[in-house]
Amino acid sequence: MRAIQVSRAGDAAALVPVELPDPTPAAGEVVVRNAVIGLNFIDVYFRDGTYPTTYPFVPGQEAAGTVAAVGEGVEGIAVGDRVAYATQLGAYAELTTVPAGKLVPIPEEVHLRDAAAVLLQGLAAHYLTHTTHALAPGESVVVLAAAGGLGQLLVQMAVHRGATVIAVASSEEKRRIALAAGAQQALPYDDFDERVQELTGGAGAHVVYDSVGSDTFERSLRSLRRRGHLVVCGLSSGPVGKVDIELLRTAGSLSLTRPSLADHVPDAPSLRVAAAELFGYVADGVVRPVVQVEMPLPQVADAHDLLERRGTTGKVLLTP
Repeated sequence: MRAIQVSRAGDAAALVPVELPDPTPAAGEVVVRNAVIGLNFIDVYFRDGTYPTTYPFVPGQEAAGTVAAVGEGVEGIAVGDRVAYATQLGAYAELTTVPAGKLVPIPEEVHLRDAAAVLLQGLAAHYLTHTTHALAPGESVVVLAAAGGLGQLLVQMAVHRGATVIAVASSEEKRRIALAAGAQQALPYDDFDERVQELTGGAGAHVVYDSVGSDTFERSLRSLRRRGHLVVCGLSSGPVGKVDIELLRTAGSLSLTRPSLADHVPDAPSLRVAAAELFGYVADGVVRPVVQVEMPLPQVADAHDLLERRGTTGKVLLTP
């Protein structure tokens, strides 16, 4: 099968096309024939060594396709079923072996392309707005990188839950995209903390979803109201350094979290429940997948470059 392999940590040039043997599922596993592969920033973290792994490896965390083979002991999944998965390393390939518990069925009313476009980031947006901070009607929300794949999904879900959304994005075009996703206001990064305070009458936001990290961390804190909640949900500008927790007290008894999907969707039953609700949002039009570009898998290095230079205004998909 055709695949992309990384033999050492590095820049996008470390993504090398290779031919590998077709996988055979072990007990409890399923082989998925990937039709559409989702690109996510976590792929960059594995490629550049931010998240360590064993080399060589096939990157990629998310795809949608059909079941090609079923291992011993797997029940309720048959060859030909339409399925999707996330958080399973090895998606940059024609075929991927996936533990059966990580697969979710794709409803007939949801296209494979849309499933691949929303699953990983959609599950993240779901837990961030439903569990990490369960948004309530009337709350003020700040979404950074609001024109990106995760950002637009956060905006859509926050609006659905009745929140007032202030988007932050780097260009006028990206701010227009965030407004089209449903945000009520859209700001540039310069002094966004001061603008948020102005827009909220000096009260500040109830929650800030910050997927940028190092460059915006302190301004995100300053955007919050008393007892506000900073949710660091990405590190596109690099990791946040050491944090003096006294900042949380002196800035208004703030709370800070760096959540992960694994802790919010820890097992197969909770994964299927969350994915079913997410796909229901897609089918009902609450969540509108926005695909910026589809690229052949051999062009994955170009896709990574686009992502890293913040050139995305939606989801980037790869086709094997």
